[in-house]
Amino acid sequence: MMQIDTADGATPGVARYSYPTSAMAGDYLRAAAGLVPVAAIFATVSVGDVSAVVLGCFAVIFGAFAVRTALRHSTSLEVDDVELRATGLRSATIPWDRLDRMKLAFYSTRRDRKSGWMQLELGAGGARLSLDSRLDGFDRLVRHAAMAAADRGLELSDATAANLQALGVRVPPR
Repeated sequence: MMQIDTADGATPGVARYSYPTSAMAGDYLRAAAGLVPVAAIFATVSVGDVSAVVLGCFAVIFGAFAVRTALRHSTSLEVDDVELRATGLRSATIPWDRLDRMKLAFYSTRRDRKSGWMQLELGAGGARLSLDSRLDGFDRLVRHAAMAAADRGLELSDATAANLQALGVRVPPR
């Protein structure tokens, strides 16, 4: 397994990753763009039962999105040769020697597939983590996970293998 060096000289062999505020700002703004108008309507207008249910559903959807964004933003990751640890309001540990799931998906925002984001899903036993490409150091984390998957002999889907290659991660032949 590869050795990871830290720039700050903290714990040798441990790399730390987190979602920067600048990357999460758009999600916070989208959540507010849904919640603020609904709250303003409820605060200023008398609405009927059906309208209240519809607006309440929108509030729940945008509120859940805001909570999900805050959970993701508050999560920090530590990676070493033994495991991946997510700490924060939602914690999980993925021991590399028990990795049993790796999926790397690309979600396009345009028809030409030139713009979009990647999402890495990892699992070991009952522990699951889902990380997206806004994470600082996402490509390094993907490389580490790919090496662990290769060490474990995990069979990766064709889509995951293609996405790894798009990131410049060489996938061993099957």
